[in-house]
Amino acid sequence: MPKGSAENKNRYSAILERIFQSHFTRGRRSFEFEREEFVAAAKALKIVLPKNLGDVIYSARYRTPLPESITKTAPTGKEWVIEGAGPSRYRFALESVNRIEPRSDLLTIKIPDSTPEIIAKYALSDEQSLLAKVRYNRLVDVFLGITTFSLQNHLRTTVKGIGQIEIDEIYVGVDRKGRQFVVPVQAKGGKDKHGSVQTRQDLALCAQKFPHLLCRAVSAQFMTDDRIAMFELTAADDGVKIVDEKHYQLVPSSAISNDDLRTYSISST
Repeated sequence: MPKGSAENKNRYSAILERIFQSHFTRGRRSFEFEREEFVAAAKALKIVLPKNLGDVIYSARYRTPLPESITKTAPTGKEWVIEGAGPSRYRFALESVNRIEPRSDLLTIKIPDSTPEIIAKYALSDEQSLLAKVRYNRLVDVFLGITTFSLQNHLRTTVKGIGQIEIDEIYVGVDRKGRQFVVPVQAKGGKDKHGSVQTRQDLALCAQKFPHLLCRAVSAQFMTDDRIAMFELTAADDGVKIVDEKHYQLVPSSAISNDDLRTYSISST
């Protein structure tokens, strides 16, 4: 059965629901649980244990909502998220509702498409295609206004107090004043949505591994009509906030008119 199927969603939801109910009491704002509890929950429910236990957490964070039995216990304006809490440990925690989704009222900026045709033809997934388009069109540079270089793809590492994390791509960069930056980039394609937990993990990784560099966390997301939404995100006491958001569309140079250029000139003043 492929990931994301109805059967998996039902199994995933049932397991998380069982774990949540075994810990939650009214008034609790957070609690931790261990990876081993997946096994106990599946056994108690008499269902087949998913082979990829990590996908249970990933799905709840980025693909499908938590079961209603969990969401209805959150106070108004709050929602439950699942954070890493160390090796093989997780934490259910309440945080302010904060949707990181593209706005509908932003100007779409046309960029000459520099994606090699052979890359566009053979990209294997939405996420990989998006990362390639961002890289070959230097959208991180365009968006942040600094010069960056891809350091590593799919960086898997361990962060103290969180456990293992994965960053889709990490860049390092420099600006005209000589300041140096580290830029973790998360890419979301298809039905996956960006989650605030991921941004906090990225920022924690940068603070631990690159303490002397300025961290600017970026998320890229496919929109309709092959548009790409770029977000710069930061952590605040009540959740993750959007610092900046821009929408780009990769087009042939001939599709960018003089009127488009005049519009961009006016919008930048």
